[in-house]
Amino acid sequence: MEVTHLGKYLSPLLFVLLFTNCASKKTGELSYLKTSKALVKSFPKLNVYQPHKSKDNPVIIFIHGGYWDEGKKETYGFLGRNFAKKDIVTVIPNYTLSPAGNYNTMAKEVAAAVEWTFDNIGKFNGNPNQIFLMGHSAGGHLIALAGTNPKYLKNIDLVKGIILNDAAGLDMYTYLKENPPTEFHHYNITWTNDENNWKDASPIYFLSEETPPFLVYAGTKTYPSILSQNADFVKELNSYQPSVKINYLPKKHVPMMSQFFFARNKRYKEISKFIDNNKVVR
Repeated sequence: MEVTHLGKYLSPLLFVLLFTNCASKKTGELSYLKTSKALVKSFPKLNVYQPHKSKDNPVIIFIHGGYWDEGKKETYGFLGRNFAKKDIVTVIPNYTLSPAGNYNTMAKEVAAAVEWTFDNIGKFNGNPNQIFLMGHSAGGHLIALAGTNPKYLKNIDLVKGIILNDAAGLDMYTYLKENPPTEFHHYNITWTNDENNWKDASPIYFLSEETPPFLVYAGTKTYPSILSQNADFVKELNSYQPSVKINYLPKKHVPMMSQFFFARNKRYKEISKFIDNNKVVR
């Protein structure tokens, strides 16, 4: 399953252009984990991007992609700054990457980030009762898993909606039955060799009436496994949320994320509308 890491595609000039603005305030390197069994010396941390003036804003927690063994929060500051221009607070965590942790470690950390956000985001002009999850590629898998598999969040009502952007791994059980995990990108560690874990790692098997509302994007030029799994996922989701459809865009996998470099991209308006439609307490 191809899930390319975005960071290597960013030019130094683009970083300069995107990060030299004053529309938001960044608070970085905040600890959100109390304990962890991951094989790491230090816990992952998160960054918060907030509007300078507005208060009581909705919140997006963004989880990056990268084969579950690549990527870092620092690459995605442009997303936080652009959402801040739309009066949305953005939380961007790092999480333990494979081989230091597996899918279960990562999903637990995403859930911990949600709980930390609920407890603390008021200090950053965010509304704890308006938390949304967003993820690209492997990050899309992790937010879908944490937001559907009941073992991760004690209170799923903390999440008011989930935004998938070219999400990978929505049905790892079917995928790995056909493509058993190998050392490629540490898949043998990320997913293990236990078929029970493959199903446990697959959000498609945990959809229910309790599932938060979804907004789904997929690129028509993305990887075939992503296209097929998103189609199967939404078909199953329609049993509970019949109005959800895939918003197809004529893009490859990496451009599905890089489009967010630009604050005027239509996706920001669409996501803001999704938030407005779902931010009330369920």
